[in-house]
Parts: sequence; structure tokens; C-alpha cells
Amino acid sequence: MHIDRQTLQELEIYTDGACSGNPGPGGWGAVLIYRGIEKEISGGALQTTNNRMELYAIIAALKELKRPCIVKLYSDSAYVVNAFQNGWIQNWQKLGWRKADGKAILNIDLWQELISLTREHQVQFIKVKGHADNLYNNRCDFLARNAIQKLTDKV
Repeated sequence: MHIDRQTLQELEIYTDGACSGNPGPGGWGAVLIYRGIEKEISGGALQTTNNRMELYAIIAALKELKRPCIVKLYSDSAYVVNAFQNGWIQNWQKLGWRKADGKAILNIDLWQELISLTREHQVQFIKVKGHADNLYNNRCDFLARNAIQKLTDKV
């Protein structure tokens, strides 16, 4: 799909995923920032992995967008950022969703959904250092951990 850059709204999204045990109860959080307005979203799953939560945070945030946008997406997940920045996704697809060593790629369902969403939006993936001094990354980590707490309190 061709995206006309001049008509698109620009925003920033910060995301993070967390897991208590891996696998175990997991949570995700995201902060969407548009023209100084912040929107926080979060959720989780009782039995999941950290990587699934990292991916799901991004998917959930992009699903919040009502029209195609230019997105600067900040994540502390090298797994996700490198997959887009280093062309891993294209290689995985060429190899039938396998790594160069022949091992199957995990979380194909989420990768495919994320790829579909990146076709709707112009997304720039930016790696941030986790658990450091980035206000929004820390906020996303809090949201993710809070989601885990809410899940485990119910059990």
C-alpha cells in the first residue's frame, strides 16, 4: 500500500512487555503520544512469554490507530527492533518462517499480525535501553508489571 506522507499524522509509541517466570503470567504496556496528549493501554495473559508480551504491546498500540500514521515506535526489545531494522523478518519469510539454522520461528501468529499492521502505517522501530532513565519506557514497564499483578491477584 502506498502511504502519502504529507497527509499522515505523526505520533510516538513506547511499548514494553514483562513476564513473571518465562513462561508464566505476563503483561504489556504502551504509551501513545500525539501532539502532547498521552494515552496508556495495558493488558496481559496468564500463561505466556516475555517475547509474546513485547510483540503484543506493539500490536495493541498500533491497533489503537484509527487511520494510517507515521509512527516512531520505541521498544527495549532487541528481538523486535532487530527483526525490523536488520531484515530478519524478510529472511524468516523467505525461509518459510525458519531461522538460518533451520529452527522454527516462535510467535509466528504475532509476527504475521505485526507485519500486517506495519503495512498500514509507516513505522520506524527505535531501540531504547530498558530499565534506565527513559520516562516512557519505565512507564510502560510499570503498566506491564501492574497488568501481571492484576492477573495474579484474580487467581
